[in-house]
Amino acid sequence: MQKLLIRLGINAVALYTAIYLLSGRGITHQFENWWEILWLALIFGLVNALVRPVVIAMSCPLLILTLGLGTLLINTLMFVIAGWIGTQFGVGFEVDGFMPAFLGALIVSVVSALLSLFFHDEPRKHRPRPRRD
Repeated sequence: MQKLLIRLGINAVALYTAIYLLSGRGITHQFENWWEILWLALIFGLVNALVRPVVIAMSCPLLILTLGLGTLLINTLMFVIAGWIGTQFGVGFEVDGFMPAFLGALIVSVVSALLSLFFHDEPRKHRPRPRRD
């Protein structure tokens, strides 16, 4: 449960950062409070957990051919899908074009990676102490 809450918080901060930085530059939103960002982060997490593996499996030859750079396009698609689904529930954002979506996905990836370094969402493994004989 703790891992899920940490991931939700990291996604919320990353999404808010991307939307804030690109607001007025191809991304429009109508957030009124922080609960909406959390709902959007939950939607983004579900899209990444359910849709992304299917898209990666279907585009495996492309990923091999581009040496993994195709994942940037997949991240862009997930960013757009999360915004569209969120808009259906009244908590999303709209992306006007490929470049704002690409930059938004790139910002979300970088911020999420940096925050994951500081907030470890993996439990620490207990190392046994060496015995003194």
